Amino acid sequence: MSKSGNQFLDFTAPGIANLKPYVPGKPVSELERELGIKDSIKLASNENPLGCSERVRAAIAAEWPQLSRYPDGGGFALRNALAKKHAIDPVCITLGNGSNDVLDIIARVFLSAGYESLFSQYAFAVYPISSQAVGASLRVAPALDYGHDLEALLNMVGEKTRVVWIANPNNPTGTWVNGEELENFIAGVPANVIVVVDEAYIEYVDKPGFPDASKWLDKYPNLIVTRTFSKVYGLASLRIGYGLSHPDVADLLNRVRQPFNANSLAMAAALAALEDDAFVKRSVEVNRSGMVQLTAGFDQLGLAYIPSAGNFVTVDLGRPADAIDQALLRAGCITRPVAAYGLPNHLRITVGLADENARFLSALENVIA
Repeated sequence: MSKSGNQFLDFTAPGIANLKPYVPGKPVSELERELGIKDSIKLASNENPLGCSERVRAAIAAEWPQLSRYPDGGGFALRNALAKKHAIDPVCITLGNGSNDVLDIIARVFLSAGYESLFSQYAFAVYPISSQAVGASLRVAPALDYGHDLEALLNMVGEKTRVVWIANPNNPTGTWVNGEELENFIAGVPANVIVVVDEAYIEYVDKPGFPDASKWLDKYPNLIVTRTFSKVYGLASLRIGYGLSHPDVADLLNRVRQPFNANSLAMAAALAALEDDAFVKRSVEVNRSGMVQLTAGFDQLGLAYIPSAGNFVTVDLGRPADAIDQALLRAGCITRPVAAYGLPNHLRITVGLADENARFLSALENVIA
């Protein structure tokens, strides 16, 4: 038996032995089971506090009679709607069970033992997990002010590098890079290295000079842009996302993509969500005002935080966050510790509704007093 106690560990692929699984935000149901709290608020998983739009609800209801049927494996309607949105050919699109699925597909297509996966310190946990699972070596560039140091990343690209991952905005720090810097970076990466720009939070961004990397697909065949319906569109539980890339890259990704990885309810919901600009606008406005509310509260409490372009903000408590997180849980507030990212003194807080933000700030003030 393996020293770890797992009798099958010695039979696994090389990257699995030291792999640590992704730990998601604590669900409300788990907190209720553990502590018996019935009125908790969840500000842990960067979900839309408004839920989803009424158009989405109607589209899901209309799809109920077809639940016994397999979904359209090619996602014809959704891919064509996305092609129209991004002004590209549908053959450039890869649908995923959330954008997380697309990220994993990218790793399986382009990475393997003997090649390197390159990303920044404090980068999204899925990049190393998916890379290590296929046996690739991991290289980490030191962060600059909690965000991507593109010069350092570019200097680390070597002969064995096959994929470079950039989240813009970055999760869990909320940092971002502007268009000129990002495009110069992509232009400097060798053509045989895939550059992934993960834009899960782009709809929330209102920063001057922030780029839409999907507009560069014609210029850089080695670029893949990923998007999700989990955030501003409020479809996190349905798991639907997509990748945009050169047709030849998309062809490879779609060879590996599992059959029916995008389900019927998710695709119907995504189609309806794309048509509801008013809901997206409202979601962005709620996020903007909530961000002001939270950061003003942190200022009042004398707590530093990382400026964020997403729908969350990471706050520095100036002490180990675990005890404070546990106290907040007992107060019915679920937040996200980020010690696993190398930030043991920080909590990531999703922007909620105004009353949720106020309740959290009050609870935080009590527990750090």
